[in-house]
Amino acid sequence: MKDTVKHQGLRNQLATVLEAKGITDKNVLRAIKKIPRHLFIDSSFESHAYQDKAFPIAAEQTISQPYTVAFQSQTLAIKGGDKILEIGTGSGYQTAVLLELKAVVYSIERQRELFKKTSLFLPKLGYKPKKFIFGDGYKGLPEQAPFDKIIVTAGAPYVPKPLLGQLKIGGMLLIPVGDETQIMTLFIRKSAKEFEKHELGDFAFVPMLEEKN
Repeated sequence: MKDTVKHQGLRNQLATVLEAKGITDKNVLRAIKKIPRHLFIDSSFESHAYQDKAFPIAAEQTISQPYTVAFQSQTLAIKGGDKILEIGTGSGYQTAVLLELKAVVYSIERQRELFKKTSLFLPKLGYKPKKFIFGDGYKGLPEQAPFDKIIVTAGAPYVPKPLLGQLKIGGMLLIPVGDETQIMTLFIRKSAKEFEKHELGDFAFVPMLEEKN
């Protein structure tokens, strides 16, 4: 669990790369500079941890590309105290970014192996979500709804209705929709029945799977 001056230098470089790609939110860039991403991935990839690339983690999942994490975080315009539901805890890297942005985070993971690993690992780094849940992200978390923001970190073939229903009026759902590649899609809840939809370009994610294992 070592974090060195060299790692810090690589994080600063990564933040510069992300800025050049259009990440302008200073708080997001500050989070990228602070979080030791090399600790979130297999040590065999450590030397590449600060490249703008996705890497495999446990349970045939991936840790998202830093640009994707930064893009999703920036798009949701997260403010301190925002109540956020994260679908797909994964390695916990996106969770850590949300917590650095001072959000109140509820995070759901459906892969038991990842859930166990990440729910033990994140607090060791000082990152404590409000709640870690082992469950099916398609169902959301009705008992804690409504949420200010919902972020989905896996590709979904369709938009799960329960997630839209669990947004506050004025709340936002950001979800990659599609099978092979996904279109990053933002829904803003305008009223009880009305949603504004924005398509924000193509991304590639591992698929969001129903049920849990």
